[in-house]
Amino acid sequence: MANKSVFASIKGRLLPATNTQNAAGAPAYRYSDAHALAQVAMTGTFGATYYQDPMQELSRTLELANKVDPSFLAQTAVYTRKSGHMKDMPAFLLAVLAGRDPILFQRVFGRVVDNGKMLRTFVQIMRSGQTGRKSLGSAPKRMVANWLNEASDRTILQANIGNDPSLADVIKMVHPKPANQAREALFAWIIGRPCDVSLLPAVVQDFLRFKETGKGAVPNVPFQMLTQLSLSTKQWSKIAENASWQMTRMNLNTFQRHGVLALPKMRAHIAATLRDPNKIAKARVFPYQLMTAYQALSADMPVEIRNALHDAMELSVRNVPKLRGQVVVCPDVSGSMSSAVTGFRKGATTVTRFVDVAGLVSAAILRQNPSATVLPFEDKVRDLRLEPRDTILTNAARLAEQWGGGTNCAAPLDWLLAKGRAPDLVIMVSDNQSWAHAAYGNNGTVMMRAWEKLKKRNPKAKLVCIDIAPYGTTQAKEREDVLNIGGFSDTVFDQIAAFANDKMGSDHWVGQIKAVEV
Repeated sequence: MANKSVFASIKGRLLPATNTQNAAGAPAYRYSDAHALAQVAMTGTFGATYYQDPMQELSRTLELANKVDPSFLAQTAVYTRKSGHMKDMPAFLLAVLAGRDPILFQRVFGRVVDNGKMLRTFVQIMRSGQTGRKSLGSAPKRMVANWLNEASDRTILQANIGNDPSLADVIKMVHPKPANQAREALFAWIIGRPCDVSLLPAVVQDFLRFKETGKGAVPNVPFQMLTQLSLSTKQWSKIAENASWQMTRMNLNTFQRHGVLALPKMRAHIAATLRDPNKIAKARVFPYQLMTAYQALSADMPVEIRNALHDAMELSVRNVPKLRGQVVVCPDVSGSMSSAVTGFRKGATTVTRFVDVAGLVSAAILRQNPSATVLPFEDKVRDLRLEPRDTILTNAARLAEQWGGGTNCAAPLDWLLAKGRAPDLVIMVSDNQSWAHAAYGNNGTVMMRAWEKLKKRNPKAKLVCIDIAPYGTTQAKEREDVLNIGGFSDTVFDQIAAFANDKMGSDHWVGQIKAVEV
């Protein structure tokens, strides 16, 4: 007889062998190239995070962008802009695509570069040399010039806000041939050359008169054009009246400083704007933008404005589905989740951290699924009870307060095992950098071992891992019962529901990107 200690029968199915290490040095699973690109594209911002500096992220993203098929690269650029509402990353992928497939590049350019800031970001990335060239090249130059001629006057004025490069720099780079005398005058004014003022758009003429005299109605120009002028509270109120939803959200403290919110009528107007369902939908509000706005409010912000942001948050996540069966949500509150969502970027670091986003996702699911169990974890599960009827922002803040400790993605699964629970759906929200109690070797991660034990109790159980940091590994290998999703856009909720209801497979997240027409 052969040695039974070597050839004994294996109980249960084989766990997938680990094939890499995560940023913390523990065993992990590597994503496919397509999934890895999609994941970093939906979470990466080229800012410093807990485990990664910006150049490491850039190098890895460039490597992946050059590995995948150009069609998938184009699809990812469009998907991350339109569905993920990302900014720098879609422009970077578009710049790589310009060198790989000029035809596809031209086909998707307008869907990625959909405003002036994206145009300037694209030009900045192209000129940096980080994608392989320092000049724009003929096709990119032509597309930028076409954009400048086809954009509305209002869009051009919006694009004229900001530097490095400024819109004037871009115009000088590409030398667009103006379509008419009015656009020729506008270009000349932007780059500081003499022009026929009578040919400028009426709103620019109004601005120039107002800037010179300080009299008359406040011109309806982009808000940033007015901020350097000496304005009265009444004039600031007029600006607030004309502000878009996003401008209102971003300038609440500014309005407060200039006395606008001391006026009852304006306070009511701004609160109504913030909680307007149609304006929220039109603005493509990202829930974490609302969280950032709320976290940044000055201490003396009126309670009406605070309440309006609570209402806006509830509206922004109203598509969170009602999930069947026993649902468990596991937000990672470990130390590595302290990084800002944007990463550290001098002068542009958001106050919102990964742990805040984990709390936000968990609180949003709890709001629609009040019987769900929420298990915040680090090295172990934290003892915390949330009230489903509390607002999303309140519960998200309570979860984020739990921050600190090591990372053990198996901890909530071990807790469920110890409690004799057999959930139908487990949702993990983490940066996936589990290392505490990691089993070394390649015979599966500790998390997968714990998940396999839970599956014996409930063979129909499913696991969804929402990966919210751009590190590129997972603790749970995709298979029929495990879905890995990158990012934290509102589309994540639909994907969770579809997977839980057997309407999509574990590879369908990448499949959604591949379904984008290019």
